[in-house]
Parts: sequence; structure tokens; C-alpha cells
Amino acid sequence: MPATLEPPPPTAGRRHTAADLLAMADDGIERWIVNGQIEVVGVTQRDKHHTRLESRVAMILGIWLDAQPEPRGAVYSGEVGVVLRADPELSVGIDVAYLTAEQAANGSDEETTLLVGPPALAVEILSPNDTQKDTVRKLKWYREVGVAMVRVIDPDLKTVAVHQPGQKPVVHNEDADLDGADVLPGFRVPVAKLFAH
Repeated sequence: MPATLEPPPPTAGRRHTAADLLAMADDGIERWIVNGQIEVVGVTQRDKHHTRLESRVAMILGIWLDAQPEPRGAVYSGEVGVVLRADPELSVGIDVAYLTAEQAANGSDEETTLLVGPPALAVEILSPNDTQKDTVRKLKWYREVGVAMVRVIDPDLKTVAVHQPGQKPVVHNEDADLDGADVLPGFRVPVAKLFAH
């Protein structure tokens, strides 16, 4: 079993950054930076169902993106690390994220492997270890930093909850279609297609 590197001890007035997270061993522990402090969220549990769904979502978004005019944005998946806010730093992992062309250009900081700045779309796929508290906190942070659309996919209920600023969340079941609103122009997919085998 690889050695676990604990976060550097806090010092008076010192705030942690993404560099501190990146310096730690990949030990399967999910950590976020919340207001400059490293917070242990839990053990990352990715099963074959979760990763397959994540791949389908990224693929469907990629097909839509390929049909868009240049300049295009970018789709990232695999619990991509994102610095949502710089000061105090707030960094989280996102299952699938879409950045507009402008966001992708602004978020390409070569000094880090993390994306810098909030995405236009964040997709969260609920896992067995996700708590409602952590999901609600992430939704609150996404709203605070200006993420235009968040989709929370529940693999067990086969639903997609869509959150947008200033609107009530809308839950779509397998009989519904998802559209992209202003965030993903022209995007449309049956919810059932996300869960198809």
C-alpha cells in the first residue's frame, strides 16, 4: 500500500492551494480545498456503472461539441480537478465539465494540471459514498462562482436534476429529453439514452 502524504500542517495565516493537493500521493482519498484549507471528503468509490455513465455523458457532450462552429470549448471528465475560486481557494473534482472556448482559453494555466475557473456546465454523477450534505455544498459553491448549469445524475433513480441560476431545479426522468438551454445551444438528448446499455 502506498504511503499517504498528509497535508502540510496549517501555519498561522497560511492557506493551502492546489499545489498542496497535487503534492500528495494518490491514495484514493477525495480531498477538496475549501476556503484555503484541505478537507477530506471521503474515499473515492468508482464502480463500473459510475465510470460507464461518466463515459457516456462525456461522449454525448463530445458529439454535440464536434458539431459546433469554431472556436469550440472543451469537455473534461474523470473527476477533473477545478479551481472554482482563487481567493480563498476553492478546488473540487467534477465528474464531467464543459468549458466554453473563452473559458478553456482562460483556464489553461500551464503551471497546474487543474482547470482554473468555473466551467459553464458541471455534471455530478451520484456515487454510493456521496452524501446529501456534500452534494448540496457543491451545488451552493457552483451557484456562488457562476456555473451556468449543473446536472446531477442519479444512476439508481435514473433521473437528471438540472440546476440553473435563478430557476428552480427541474428533475427529468427516462421519459424526458434534456436540452442545453443557452449553455449548450442545440443540445438535446433523451435521458434514457444516458442510461442505455
